[in-house]
Amino acid sequence: MKKTISLLVLFSFFIFQSFAQRTSPVGKWKTVDDNTGKTKSVVEIYEKGGKLFGKVLELFDPPKPNPVCEECAKEDARHMKPIVGLEIIRNMKKDGNEYEDGDILDPENGKVYKCKIWVEEGKLMVRGYIAFLYRTQKWLPAD
Repeated sequence: MKKTISLLVLFSFFIFQSFAQRTSPVGKWKTVDDNTGKTKSVVEIYEKGGKLFGKVLELFDPPKPNPVCEECAKEDARHMKPIVGLEIIRNMKKDGNEYEDGDILDPENGKVYKCKIWVEEGKLMVRGYIAFLYRTQKWLPAD
């Protein structure tokens, strides 16, 4: 009897966990450095005018206090703006379970890439494109 109850509790936990996983990109996400595996920032994804946008809420271990986007192109309105609060994801349009046709800024190098995002197994998949080349990062839930 105790074994049955224990299995039922364990089974219920796994069912709850599967329902608890995120299915929408809207919310706060931790970005992770590809090389070190350390958390770099928290980005909030939000909806505005039927499209998704994302801004940096927090930086972990920035290279200097209150960094600005020095590498952003001078014609970009984000040039020399503080990275915390900076909108790095813009104009993502829903297409099925994915959002695409927008762009993402890498504040470290100032480059803007075409972007696609989707949620997979509770993680936000963020893919940046240059022509036919791409790189995908996995962002983790922050809230």
